[in-house]
Amino acid sequence: MTEKTTTMGRRPLLVAAAATVGALLAPTSAYADQEVPARPDGQDPVRALALAAHPLRSTEPGPDTADLRPLGAMIGDAAVVGLGEATHGSHEFFALKERVFRYLVEEKGFTTFALEIGWPSGLLIDEYLQSGRGDARQVVQEALGGSPFGRQEFLHLIEWMRDHNRRAPGRRVHFMGDDVGAPRVGDDFFERVTGYVGRHQPRLGPRFTELYAGLRPLDDAIAYTRGPLAERQRLAANAQQALELLEGSGAGGEEYEWTVQHARSIAQTAAFLACDFGDAEALSAAELQRDRLMAENIAWWQRHTGHRMLLSAHDQHVAYVTADPVNYPKLQGAFLRETLGGAYLAIGTTFDQGSFLSQDTSLEGPWKKFTVDAAAPGSNEYTLARVRSRDYFLDTRSAPAVARAWLDTARPTRQIGTQYPCPPEDVAIGPSYDVLVHLQRVREADLPR
Repeated sequence: MTEKTTTMGRRPLLVAAAATVGALLAPTSAYADQEVPARPDGQDPVRALALAAHPLRSTEPGPDTADLRPLGAMIGDAAVVGLGEATHGSHEFFALKERVFRYLVEEKGFTTFALEIGWPSGLLIDEYLQSGRGDARQVVQEALGGSPFGRQEFLHLIEWMRDHNRRAPGRRVHFMGDDVGAPRVGDDFFERVTGYVGRHQPRLGPRFTELYAGLRPLDDAIAYTRGPLAERQRLAANAQQALELLEGSGAGGEEYEWTVQHARSIAQTAAFLACDFGDAEALSAAELQRDRLMAENIAWWQRHTGHRMLLSAHDQHVAYVTADPVNYPKLQGAFLRETLGGAYLAIGTTFDQGSFLSQDTSLEGPWKKFTVDAAAPGSNEYTLARVRSRDYFLDTRSAPAVARAWLDTARPTRQIGTQYPCPPEDVAIGPSYDVLVHLQRVREADLPR
């Protein structure tokens, strides 16, 4: 995997796989509020952007959500809202996810929080939310440990979701993972498929045992991807055959539909891990397939449950336009727009300065704190930081014409994921997102307490 391939680093499961293949409450700005004189030609983007900007009073969840009402109006009737993050390791982005989700639950009837983790890990969290059995910290460690999201902020979110389900059992909230499943496709997850087959279609049991042999439990993705490529491809073909066998069995009903989705997750994971990670073209094709599959999983959940959903992912998974077409040819957001049309809405994020957690260029070892100064001239963040001295959001679709022209132009923009340092990517904000949230300052996410 080349350095360019990992610059966005938008793949929590690949915290493991990449190692194999090479692997403040209303924070203030460094810039004071000031009247910015208009340019003589009337094309001042700062003034135009300021006309569209709505103040975000805080990123911290709490009872006062009056400042989010304009955001609710921007979201409208969208069934799936993708809320991005410019880093995979900043407190404010993670806290904002909870604040917005809580508002959407209470005011807009949303019921599912989706995260770019494996389907099996999402099920583990959701079963805790519905049953209350176990300990939230242990669930977070098991489901999110080793990923960017095994942080206090997500523990806080999950604790709030469980408490909500206790208080409002008639309006339960759910958690789902939309990503391919490694490294947590343990044997108990395979049992969700083979157990169903054994109970309802026992004649197929021996065949499923044969097809999954050598693949299950798949609980160590690093060791698995070190295996021979031809063997991984054979096992991926077997997992796909098991899925097709189940789909063609003629069964039906709720349990069957969920079992098919579990088998689909196994096939998705096996196919992704069958990639030749040393081949740039093959890796690009695998990333294309991964974004497509994540979108398909989101669409399956939304259509199967009817839930309105908040999708939490890196900015460049929720976006419509890729900033790296060579390595990430098409993004989850683009697939979701094709599938759901206007029922999908993308929210991107930017920040001016601060700290975050990431890994160094080796993509090995612990996540570490990195700090960046105020954005450089010529970047998107440089201008956005001058619109207001505090955090804000704006609708890119309805901004004044001068602002839309500025938003439609690609400029260097921070896209920080699982690897740092990494160069900025050229992003045109307007074509990429329906709504933009800009934060002036961020800090690193917290370890669970």
